Amino acid sequence: MNLLKYKSPFGVITVGEKDGAISRVYLPDDEPDIPENPNEFLEEAVRQLDEYFYGKRKVFDLPLDFDGCTDFMKSVYFELLKIPYGQTASYKDIAERIGCPKGYRAVGLANNKNPPPVIIPCHRVIGSDGELTGYAGGLDLKAKLLELEKNNC
Repeated sequence: MNLLKYKSPFGVITVGEKDGAISRVYLPDDEPDIPENPNEFLEEAVRQLDEYFYGKRKVFDLPLDFDGCTDFMKSVYFELLKIPYGQTASYKDIAERIGCPKGYRAVGLANNKNPPPVIIPCHRVIGSDGELTGYAGGLDLKAKLLELEKNNC
């Protein structure tokens, strides 16, 4: 895997690429202890992240690597990609949309294992009561990402 670090407004994010697709995004405080090995693809991913963080990009245009993900996880991730910028959906909403209405906990587990957070916007998933719940980067980062999107709609 090739890696490139990006200094986002919320801390260092490391982007991983494998065979020409984004395979992993490490959020701040989750940096791998692996040296960087940048390439043109990773530089494009970082450019798109920069546009996102500065309100110029609402949708990423990058190939994604789902190696190691189950079909259920992939169905969740593809549904997350449909949540519009600046909006949210509940775990229950996602479970219903993928045809597994009682699978909201499984949706939460899939979110927790989301290989490229931010690019696949699992931060847009909230509790049915509207409260922020679980995020690999912490609830503070989740709130900041949602606020960033709200302010740039």
